[in-house]
Amino acid sequence: MPSLPSRSFRLQNTKNNNIGSIKSDHGGEFQNEKFSKFCEKMGILHNFSAPRTPQQNGVEERKNRSFEELARTMLSESSLPKYFWADVVSTSCYVMNKVLIRPILKKTPCELFNGRKPNISHLRVFGCSCFVLNNGKENLGKFDEKADLGIFIGYSLNSHAYSIYNKRLMIVEESVHVVFDEVDHKSIQVSKNNTKEDEQNINLEKLDCCAEKQLV
Repeated sequence: MPSLPSRSFRLQNTKNNNIGSIKSDHGGEFQNEKFSKFCEKMGILHNFSAPRTPQQNGVEERKNRSFEELARTMLSESSLPKYFWADVVSTSCYVMNKVLIRPILKKTPCELFNGRKPNISHLRVFGCSCFVLNNGKENLGKFDEKADLGIFIGYSLNSHAYSIYNKRLMIVEESVHVVFDEVDHKSIQVSKNNTKEDEQNINLEKLDCCAEKQLV
């Protein structure tokens, strides 16, 4: 479990608190010599649940189930391929920490950790189409397009930016210069079988949809 040591030190530096004990199953990522030495060094009491008894580790099991169900729903709704599963799980965890209210404390996990209510005005529909500014990535001519069509796949973990899948460059990039189109987010799909004619038809359908809504 390589992330726990770094998070333990981060917790000490930011909150001036120490981890007293943890509980896990007998998985290989938890029960190994390296992790045992880290717990002994940090003075952490490592408790284990009984073998083949997930009921004793119910909080983690329910949380994992919630992430799995939410990720499956987001992938199905956005019509994105399954290889975006890591981005979906990361986004679902990010959103749940900001909007899920604990029933007894009446606060979200972010509010409990930071001591203030989180700002959720920047949240967007996962998988919606967007336009990311070509901000110095390439030298543009006078009549070249300034933005690339992309798909919103999450939030940056290290900066205040969005994670965007650039359809033209076929890469994942982080940027704040993004314009989102959340009107019909299911019309954009990642598929190598899509031709230029398919892309033009999708764009025409979106323009017709926007025009109809403006007339109404």
